[in-house]
Amino acid sequence: MKATWNGVTIAESDDTVVVEGNHYFPLSSLKREHVTFSNHKTTCPWKGSASYYSLLVNGELNADAAWYYAEPKPEAEEIKDRVAFWKGVKVEA
Repeated sequence: MKATWNGVTIAESDDTVVVEGNHYFPLSSLKREHVTFSNHKTTCPWKGSASYYSLLVNGELNADAAWYYAEPKPEAEEIKDRVAFWKGVKVEA
């Protein structure tokens, strides 16, 4: 699977986990040169507290476009150390 935004690959991996229709990529597959800090956080009742990254590609910022669960609840352990995308990021095979 490949995640792209603004014409650039953000993450690519053959090892994704699908939860609620979202592909969670290994954190190690992220192209770190396009990832920047976000202080945005949300909470999911069954997965736990989500932290976010923003994307920066060709001078354009896509705020809070990636999320991850650093310490997911036990029932979501399969997405630990993984990241998913939204806000216009294309995820396709």
